[in-house]
Amino acid sequence: MSTRGSHRPTALTYGAVGATQAPDLMTYPPEGFTPSESRTRIGHGDQRFETAWVQTLTWQIQERSGIRVRVEDVPDDDEVGYTPVEFDDEGRPVTPASIGGRTTERFAPDGTPLLTAGTTATLTIHAYGRVVHAPVRVVSVIDEPDRKGFAYGTLEGHPVSGEESFVVERTTDGSVWLQVRQFSQPSSRGWRFLGPFLRRQQRRLAQAYLQALLGSE
Repeated sequence: MSTRGSHRPTALTYGAVGATQAPDLMTYPPEGFTPSESRTRIGHGDQRFETAWVQTLTWQIQERSGIRVRVEDVPDDDEVGYTPVEFDDEGRPVTPASIGGRTTERFAPDGTPLLTAGTTATLTIHAYGRVVHAPVRVVSVIDEPDRKGFAYGTLEGHPVSGEESFVVERTTDGSVWLQVRQFSQPSSRGWRFLGPFLRRQQRRLAQAYLQALLGSE
């Protein structure tokens, strides 16, 4: 699924790296960007939580939604990674996004390699009779006791600019939830002309993402 090679530091096409984790994203998105948020319950219990977050961190949400994922590059341990914006409890940014620090390869309990920050991939999406190739880079991995997932940002060639995150959460009653958040805008004048189709496709994919882990115990 993944490959290693020379890391190509292609720039992201937006500035607010990590903002999908801002508590007030839906109220105060990055200027010029449209936010969206979806959440659904996908099961209950510790085993369900573990299964879901492993699937999330191995691109299975995308693949189960009909998107082909081709991993282009995985940075070596001594290459740079992203540190996203950090926010306080009231949604104020307290630490700006930065680039730096080591990336560490991680594995699921069964030994499956998990995606890491800095990984680049091309998503192949079929929509309205067209094939769209959408390059992205993983900008952060969420690794907390009860919240695990990742966010990727867009690279040049993607039809939109922005970020999307996929987080599996275990609540105090043992329920397991999947949350998908994003903010985006068309990446060019040509894609702005197709804005209504892009928004419709994003809504369709958001629903597919929420269904991707249901029944996948």
